[in-house]
Amino acid sequence: MSRWIRHAVTTCAAAAAACASPDYDLIVRNGTVYDGSGDPGIVADVAINADTIAAIGDLADFRGRAEIDATGLAVAPGFINMLSWANTSLIADGRGLSDIVQGVTLEVMGEGNSMGPLNEQMRQRMQERQTDIQYDVAWTTLDGYLRWLVERGVSPNVASFVGATSVYVLGYEDRAPTPDELEQMRGLVRQAMEEGAMGVSSALIYTPAFYADTDELIALAAVAGEYGGMYISHMRDEANHILDALDELVTIAREADVPAEIYHLKSSGRRNWAKLEEVIERVQFARHQGLRITADMYTYHASSTGLNATMPPWVQEGGHDAWVERLKDPEIRERVKREMNDPEGRWDNTWLSAGSPQNILLVGFRNDSLRYLTGKTLADVAEMRGTPPEETAMDLVIQDDSRVGCVFFTMSEDNIREKIAIPWVSFGSDGAAMAPEGVFLNSQPHPRGYGNFARLLGKFVREERVIPLEEAIRKLTSQPASNLGIKNRGKLEVGYFADVVAFDPTEIRDNATFEQPHQLATGMVHVFVNGVQVVNDGQHTGALPGRVVRGPGWKGTAEEESTSSETE
Repeated sequence: MSRWIRHAVTTCAAAAAACASPDYDLIVRNGTVYDGSGDPGIVADVAINADTIAAIGDLADFRGRAEIDATGLAVAPGFINMLSWANTSLIADGRGLSDIVQGVTLEVMGEGNSMGPLNEQMRQRMQERQTDIQYDVAWTTLDGYLRWLVERGVSPNVASFVGATSVYVLGYEDRAPTPDELEQMRGLVRQAMEEGAMGVSSALIYTPAFYADTDELIALAAVAGEYGGMYISHMRDEANHILDALDELVTIAREADVPAEIYHLKSSGRRNWAKLEEVIERVQFARHQGLRITADMYTYHASSTGLNATMPPWVQEGGHDAWVERLKDPEIRERVKREMNDPEGRWDNTWLSAGSPQNILLVGFRNDSLRYLTGKTLADVAEMRGTPPEETAMDLVIQDDSRVGCVFFTMSEDNIREKIAIPWVSFGSDGAAMAPEGVFLNSQPHPRGYGNFARLLGKFVREERVIPLEEAIRKLTSQPASNLGIKNRGKLEVGYFADVVAFDPTEIRDNATFEQPHQLATGMVHVFVNGVQVVNDGQHTGALPGRVVRGPGWKGTAEEESTSSETE
């Protein structure tokens, strides 16, 4: 019997009076229990009282008010989505269905941008740029948003980084902050850390984040480090200059003395696929030196962003409206077209990484009049219109008054397998938590929002055996929890919060495709969040027990954290 099983039984034996009576709220019986440590699974029972794991082991002599037979199922801690864009999808539908039916019990949001802090101009802009999902921006702080979201009712737990762009007090100006402005930015990070942010994040291929230099990022990351938080980044380049971008991230980690994580680790563009080996070697070397460098990934060979990623940052200075106006100028359009095709450009050029406009799939439009183009490639639309694809991209941005959501086929399947096997890599969908209904059907999202975690467990664990199941579970649970500094979540351990999943390892699979993404994953049988069942026999129960999970710098009280904000 493993050490953790013995510990659970010993704990129970030490309180024999409590264990003798059938007062467990729930017992999950006979499942193969994977505690999240990476150890092989062991057949055991798991007992839950209220929101807490009460006992683990042979509980044949005990009874629960409710009992579930998990024979043949894997029982594990709830999964952590390290890169979630559920920040607005949970407003539309608090169930977070596409993720919850894959076992995700914690959505970690805030890649580069977070839902707070907001000044009045940012708040107004957030209100004005809404599309299908409409809501009142009733908060100005990150804490205000998280509390507001949970009070509305959500099934998963939620957490967030504070975005470097969200504290960028210069608007969309391409200049260095003054000392006073930088201190103001550091103060906003400090406030967010005390509100429970996991750390500070950046997304450096986008404006205005692209304008920040390394010293500025070090100054912000150092504040997060003061509170035990981390720096996490969509690096400045994932393609031609990926090694330089990695060196910058390592420099920030070293100089700011913080852990650092690479968002959605990839080497983008065929000419760069072989560079992944050196990226891994450099991270390993930094870790050997004592730096805490980690990464996360999604399990697909395509990325997803907007047509803004195909155009140089200078044309986007000043924000969206300024970008759209510039694209109407014939001389500027010619310059943009030249730079889109320049392999020597010092920006992450997704146009070149895709290799062809045939590899750019149009998936999200703001205006109804253009949604008939959803699911077509940029090459298809260029041919339909009789315009060069570069000009077609610019025209679509102008006509839709948006960045236009796209899927870019830029990565190698072999690289995906190699990344999955790396011990310090965890997983994030880089997508929303959706449902195959309502407003979500107005776009054709990347299938990662519906299948990222099930795809790992089905395709790469069961079918291809890239890593064993117990290692996959570790990388979905205790590893990201440890990286984030989260206490009492990420493991099946007595006293931990009862975020628990039970799935059929022979059946779990992703069903979403690029052509038909709105298809839920299958094989996840039961999901509990804070001890409340949100998935029963594969169906959502309607329960919304999610809470805010706070980072290590939080200045709130333990009583606040343990108080449920459930909406039944």
